[in-house]
Amino acid sequence: MTALLRTAPALHDPVAERRAGRDELSLALMDARNRTLRWLAAFEGAGCWQGGEGSLHRPWCCIGRAGWFQEHWIARHVQRAQGEAAGAALPRLPSIEPKADAWFALPGDATASIPEPDTVRRYLADTLELTLQLLESAADDDAGLHVYRLALLHEDRLAERLAEAAQWLGVEPGEAVAPAGPAPARVPREPLWLPAGPAHLGSPPGGLVPPNERWRHTVPVPECEIDAQPVSWANYVEFVEDGGYDEARWWDQSGWAWVQAQGRRVPRGVEQTRGAVVAERRGRLQRLPAGQAVAHVTLHEAEAWCRWAGRRLPAESEWERARATAASRGWVWGDVWEWTLNGARPYPGGADAQVAGFSPPQPRPGWGVLRGASSWTVPRAAHPAARRYAEPLRDDLFCGFRSCAV
Repeated sequence: MTALLRTAPALHDPVAERRAGRDELSLALMDARNRTLRWLAAFEGAGCWQGGEGSLHRPWCCIGRAGWFQEHWIARHVQRAQGEAAGAALPRLPSIEPKADAWFALPGDATASIPEPDTVRRYLADTLELTLQLLESAADDDAGLHVYRLALLHEDRLAERLAEAAQWLGVEPGEAVAPAGPAPARVPREPLWLPAGPAHLGSPPGGLVPPNERWRHTVPVPECEIDAQPVSWANYVEFVEDGGYDEARWWDQSGWAWVQAQGRRVPRGVEQTRGAVVAERRGRLQRLPAGQAVAHVTLHEAEAWCRWAGRRLPAESEWERARATAASRGWVWGDVWEWTLNGARPYPGGADAQVAGFSPPQPRPGWGVLRGASSWTVPRAAHPAARRYAEPLRDDLFCGFRSCAV
């Protein structure tokens, strides 16, 4: 079975994943659950099962939610065959684990006891078995397979959240969660000049389409110069060493207030910049490659660096046009999620999208948009149209940025 999982043609294809049929989904769901179980073993072995404050830092909750979400939308949902129209607020059938809702339904019951790893391990195995049984008789169309594709995407995204938790809880995942891992060090490349032309943003109908990707539309993009790769530590350290965190002129009002309130002088986790960048990664100090993409920076830090460098963040349309047209000239993405110039808002026509399993996109003023994926993103979740909204102060994510000429 392991060999079959590795060789299935659509198993790691981010575009095919969203339109996968029953056979492909069965393999992918098993692959995702195997990864979740390996994460469980990693946190259990490191003695970090309970974790710290916040849902991200409670591995038991995040891991168990993979099984809970799947059961909630599939085995317990009487309208699962209705696809996107399945009611979110309908009463569910009883869970196979009486305490599942108290443990895993965010925000959950704060007074609930923490389950033992073996309890969660059994729950993950049992919920997957039920899912695969129901999948065998599901209609082989978008409506019939919606909740299964949804559960797969959800579990793949949880894997990256677990990688974030591992970063700050000092857990070394090892090869068990490959192919994810730290971003590579890249040889510097000159920025690319993009001629004016169209950018096709969003996803077309068909298969699983998250609300914030609805719908595909075309916008004109003027000619521009854009970085071929994300800003590296070597680039960012120059800003730090030049006193970038000490001068208000590089920051907007809210960013400067954050710098002063936090006493921040370097990105999150960084302990040293002179001579080499040394940062805390998974519980120990590590020397980071100078050519690696800078990570764990807020939107404020990304914007401040750009002002200092006399550049700006790329618009979503510029980022997308480069992704679609400049790969043959050395344009790369997928090392870090990348902050863009645009504020967080739905695409035209997508503001009222109600899709079973997705919370309505309700970004607040000042939130940003991240595009791409990170090196810790499960490959089949690294869809080229993927976008996420994030608060400007989020630095726990694997987020960085690239720049454009002003």
